[in-house]
Amino acid sequence: MKIGVNVPNFGPGTDPGVLRDWALTVEGLGFDLLMLSDHVAITPDVAERYPAPFYEPFTTLSWLAGLTTRVGLGTTVLIAPYRHALLTARMAANLDALSGGRLVLGVGVGWARQEFAALGVPFEQRGRLTDGVLGDLREAWADTAAYGNGRIPVWVGGNSDAGIRRAVRFGDAWHPLRGTMPWLREAADRLKSAAYEENLPVPALAPRIALRPTASPVSGPQRLAGEGTIDQIMDDLGQLRLLGAETVVLDPYDGDPRETSHPQPTRQALATVAAHFYAPEQP
Repeated sequence: MKIGVNVPNFGPGTDPGVLRDWALTVEGLGFDLLMLSDHVAITPDVAERYPAPFYEPFTTLSWLAGLTTRVGLGTTVLIAPYRHALLTARMAANLDALSGGRLVLGVGVGWARQEFAALGVPFEQRGRLTDGVLGDLREAWADTAAYGNGRIPVWVGGNSDAGIRRAVRFGDAWHPLRGTMPWLREAADRLKSAAYEENLPVPALAPRIALRPTASPVSGPQRLAGEGTIDQIMDDLGQLRLLGAETVVLDPYDGDPRETSHPQPTRQALATVAAHFYAPEQP
């Protein structure tokens, strides 16, 4: 099982130097994947959670590709209706080629009504528009002369039944965002059922979970996967491995933009996870 990290590419503490340090930290600790979020217009509903500066993911990942050599690069998640499918296909194919085949394209339908309005995209049609973009991406990438090898992994986000069906129809992996361990187990069963109903292969499971370390154990039904002591976090990763997850993305952002000005605790938490996860097995 691979482990990725969702790096904050927004907020008052984020600048090019910080992003560079994040990339070198994630790669240096041995993690497999570095992922960034996506917003285009920082409208009030977006700014409340993810304030400016907000670094656009394709541009930023292209720059980080030149600063790294091994770590995978991805989006969690690119909001599909915000860009024409052919523009997304071109940018993704170019980034994948320039990075040596390291791109993972995570996509979702989006949630920010004001941002949709600012971009002139109908919010109520975002599901249908996303389906269209996903289909057009595959069709564009089939033109290998124009778009390269066309083998970019596509992760489809969305925790709803509609998101699961979309992942089955269009995705290489289903990419649910956060959730408790009981919910993830139940959702993995729903993914298999949806694939059976569509008579299609079951996509890989690639959840994004919290990274919220605590000194004392966290209990109760609302405990998120990835929340608690290092033993609890490692147990969650072990359970996800048994559940069939091929990649798990750790999301250290807890919703307070001020956290971006103080990245050191998060980096220490990642170092602790890496030391446990990648520790050599004892004879």
